[in-house]
Amino acid sequence: MVSTSPARSRQRAALALLLNAFVWGCSWYPFRHLEARGLHPLWATSLIYVLCLAALLLWRPRAWRPLLSSPWLWLLMASSGLTNVSFNWAVTIGDVVRVVLLFYLMPAWSVLLAWLLLHERPAPRALLRLGLALVGVVIVLKTPQSTWPLPTGLPDWLALAGGFTFALTNVLLRRLRELPEASRMSAMFGGGALLAAAVALLGQSQGLAYPPPAPALDWMVLALLTGLAFLAANAGLQYGAAHLPAAATALIMLTEVVFASVSSVLLGAAELQTRTLVGGALILLAAAWAAWPERKA
Repeated sequence: MVSTSPARSRQRAALALLLNAFVWGCSWYPFRHLEARGLHPLWATSLIYVLCLAALLLWRPRAWRPLLSSPWLWLLMASSGLTNVSFNWAVTIGDVVRVVLLFYLMPAWSVLLAWLLLHERPAPRALLRLGLALVGVVIVLKTPQSTWPLPTGLPDWLALAGGFTFALTNVLLRRLRELPEASRMSAMFGGGALLAAAVALLGQSQGLAYPPPAPALDWMVLALLTGLAFLAANAGLQYGAAHLPAAATALIMLTEVVFASVSSVLLGAAELQTRTLVGGALILLAAAWAAWPERKA
């Protein structure tokens, strides 16, 4: 039996990460089609993650047990659930490029959260990256119609909140790295299912969401296919992250912005304006700088 060479293994890992970035970068498309069929993105998120959780528990029936003894897993469930609620809702109703760029302020939040939760004091370079990313956000948010560079609607707030909770999710995954992978995944899938349903019910009471439609073959098949795509994307992330350095993983994942930008502009779901390009370039530069491996002394 011929063993796989290290170079071939790295290539497969890179392709697996690209699959993950492609699915997330283009996820706005099925969510908008589901919304057009009467399924709100919150209910769509809940349904998709119920399917993912069911598939995981069929594969690892005891994956949920560490939840009984680890309060940090419950926090991971909450942060991951809120990430999915915020991102999926935002890309469904907002300008996709703007939402993805604001979401990728995540590396800046990571600096602050790692300082607070992991007691990792940021180096001067990290603070410079934080400042660079914040300047990019100011440029993206400042529109001719607004006096100050503040979020102008629900999609902006959701994107910023999603980036923050995604950063918290990454910090918690580092803290919980000793736990089984399946247990962390069960918490994340469970959070996506439960938090999306809870926010959907709350949103209905406030007039921001609406009940799911009657079962119909078209939207149910689309939801099932989207769930399978999310499962494949998660598997790609797990495989790629296990076979590549963390810096390479983070850099490759930035291609999600490319996939989201190209697909949304081509399909008319976003507009590329000068301030978006300039501010987005600064945000992505800060994210790439955070992922770039620093040379050892």
